[in-house]
Order: sequence, then C-alpha cells, then structure tokens
Amino acid sequence: MMARIYVASSWRNPRQPGVVEALRAAGHAVYDFRAPPNGVPGFQWSEVDPDWQAWSAADYRRLLTTHPTAALGFQNDLRGMQWADTCVLLLPCGRSAHLEAGWFCGAGKRCLILTQDGEEPELMALLATDICVSVDEVLAALSEGGA
Repeated sequence: MMARIYVASSWRNPRQPGVVEALRAAGHAVYDFRAPPNGVPGFQWSEVDPDWQAWSAADYRRLLTTHPTAALGFQNDLRGMQWADTCVLLLPCGRSAHLEAGWFCGAGKRCLILTQDGEEPELMALLATDICVSVDEVLAALSEGGA
C-alpha cells in the first residue's frame, strides 16, 4: 500500500535526493522539502539573510518569528508533515529534522529512522517505529506496516 512520506533530513545530506527518488519509484507519495509542491523553493536561512551565521540569539528569534520567508518555509513543511502518514528521518541531519521526527512520534504517526555506519547512537530513537540501515529496509518496513 502506498504511504504518504515526509523525509526529514538536511540540505547537507547528499543522500536525501536519492532516498526521495527511491521512495517515489516504489510507488509512495513523498514530500520533498527541497521542492515543496507549491513550487516555492525549499527554505534556506540564506534567503532571509546571507550573513545568517553571524546572527545573535535575539536576531535568530526575531527573524524566525517575523520574516515572511521563514513563515512560508515553516508553513510548507508543517503542511507536508500534516499530510504525511509516515516520517523517514534520514541521518545525518540537524535539529529541525529531529523536531519533525519527534512531532510524528508524538502525533502517533509512523516514524522510521534511516541510519548508517558512523552515526552516533541515540537512546530516544526507541520512540521510532523502526530503525533501518538501508533504503531496502525502509521499503520493507513500509510494506509490512501498511499505510
């Protein structure tokens, strides 16, 4: 059965596009934060301010809560999460992806972690529905768990 999948990961993860493609090739509907369905490019902090890495904590809070580009990026991703019945947390990734995966777990939705050798173990990964070490294991877990 086809799942509606939100792949939570990082722009810096070079595996993300291939995982999205593999899930789609297997017949699943996939939200891709790099290319949201509304045609707006995926959110990047550099769109808010090219010097974003030099922000103070107060700058971060102010721009996160007031900048229209941040608001649109948040809205796109949250709608993708609400639409999806499954999260695939693709490691390595950052804090936002872990917040997204936690949201899925808290909402009672399926959450699969796709890890690889060299990733630091995390105790709270036990919240996830399954921990997979390959895309094939993700696909098998999706077919076993239904959608």
